[in-house]
Amino acid sequence: MDIKSMIKSLLLFHEPQVKKPFILTEDSGNVNSGNTNTGEDSAKTGENKEPSRRKKNENLLLKKVEKIKLTDREKKNQKDGKSDISRQLSENLKTIEERFSASLNGDLIIRQFDITVKDSTIAAFLVFFDGLVNTKVIDDDILQPLMLLSNLDIKGDRDDILKYIRSHILPHNQLKEVHTHQELIDEVYFGGCGLYIDGLESAFAADVKDFPGRSVERPNNELVIRGPQEGFTENLRANTGLIRKRLMDQNLIAENIIIGNRSKTPCSIMYIKDVANESLVNEVRRRLKNIDVDYIMDTGELEQFIEDNPALPAPQMLATERPDRVCTMLAEGRVAIIMHGSPFALVVPITSNDIMYSAEDQFLRFPYSNLLRFIRILAILMSLLLPGIYLAITNYHHEMIPTDLLLAIMSAREKVPFPSVVEVFLMEISFELIREAGIRIPGPIGPTLGIIGALILGQAAVEANIVSPILIIVVAVTGLGSFAIPNFSAGFAFRILRFAFIMLAALSGFLGITVGLILIGLWMVSAKSFGVPYFAPIAPRTAGGFTDAIFKSPAWKQEKRPDYVNAKKQKMQPKISRKWALANENSQSGDDDKGDQNG
Repeated sequence: MDIKSMIKSLLLFHEPQVKKPFILTEDSGNVNSGNTNTGEDSAKTGENKEPSRRKKNENLLLKKVEKIKLTDREKKNQKDGKSDISRQLSENLKTIEERFSASLNGDLIIRQFDITVKDSTIAAFLVFFDGLVNTKVIDDDILQPLMLLSNLDIKGDRDDILKYIRSHILPHNQLKEVHTHQELIDEVYFGGCGLYIDGLESAFAADVKDFPGRSVERPNNELVIRGPQEGFTENLRANTGLIRKRLMDQNLIAENIIIGNRSKTPCSIMYIKDVANESLVNEVRRRLKNIDVDYIMDTGELEQFIEDNPALPAPQMLATERPDRVCTMLAEGRVAIIMHGSPFALVVPITSNDIMYSAEDQFLRFPYSNLLRFIRILAILMSLLLPGIYLAITNYHHEMIPTDLLLAIMSAREKVPFPSVVEVFLMEISFELIREAGIRIPGPIGPTLGIIGALILGQAAVEANIVSPILIIVVAVTGLGSFAIPNFSAGFAFRILRFAFIMLAALSGFLGITVGLILIGLWMVSAKSFGVPYFAPIAPRTAGGFTDAIFKSPAWKQEKRPDYVNAKKQKMQPKISRKWALANENSQSGDDDKGDQNG
């Protein structure tokens, strides 16, 4: 950046640009209730005129940029509406060899062969990557029919071969006609097989993928005792199939989208058409389509490209490897993003409550689930505030603890040469080192190293008078609290904020902790996840209030979807879902009436 312009930007005043963030509002065609607010609807349409106008301008600009990027030949073909595939097979072969760097790629297979038509032969060739396709399917369903059927009844010109091959000769179930080389190249890179035939201005792309990879296994990070034991894999279609296997809804949509200019990573946007808010789906689609990057490999990278506030420590979308959890959130009206090559799915929007819930909460009875949620909330508070509270009490607020305990703490710290804040930082950093080392060491040695390292280091540190025994207990309980947080990304957030609260407590005790809680609260309340307030339904208070916000209600009382999602259909089940209980009461009352009449 130019130094002169940078100094000008710092010293001179510039009119700030007005940026309107995306806010998730109700669809105009919502089927929630019979209320018709014509005044509000007209106001909304008036407010939406300017964004729609801006969107049209953006679309025109994008079209101009795309036209500039096209080559002269592609421009001509686009203008004439013709294919860029030549009728001469030699030209197509030369183009494919250049585009795929056939002389360098050892796993690229180009198989040339002839198709016999009466007394003449038609040249053709296949192109695919070894290791991405099922070669048996290519042999049985593509090469054998084309090479062994020696008499084709072609009455007209050579263009009839296209229809005849598609309809009669190739028995493959997923066959697609393409008109550009780029379409075929994209299919080949995604485990397809390209077929070129001499004399045709189009080609065939057959889906014969057979990616190497692991099969469906148990989730590694979201283990449950009671519930499904299947987790996502790195295969896109296997992951969408796991969701469709559980959610057999005819309105479940899986939109395909390609991300990455060079990596061409396939993704799927999944939602229930008659439940999910249309503006939410459009916003997810808009953010994904406007990612301009060469390579993107995992949903961890994708999350950083589409999140609302990159500086917010808490996660703004849920990354889960459990298909059952994705299905539950899709049924609530949310949107899931599945990426090829990643065993984690992203679900949006989420709130602060979603990161505190475990996947097992859905399958447990509500008394058990509420007990676990209370323990998790306690664990979060301990993980975040316990070291800071210890520092504040020992340094500033001695009157907060009993005298006997205070004397015990002071006598234990009598021979320690460091201040309390240095003690805390030493133990916290040591604990983080042990945790990281235990994760990185392969096999069963990792947990063993963590336990032994913590015991040996803690015992040695106390005997060497480097730290006090009470601090070992505080750090250990803090570590247990951080392990009890069900969301992996949220655990990182609380670990980072813990050090901030330690510094605030060292500076001004409980006052610093209170100021930190207020600042974090204001930051979280102002944050949004795809237009939904992060602290909903508590702040702002929405319909339903605290129902299922902190504690779980019985499954037969969960009648409505979360109000902050603004789903098209608000009700998930009728008010009386346990109809057997009502029928049982009616039958008993009928039996009593009959008994009275007989008596």
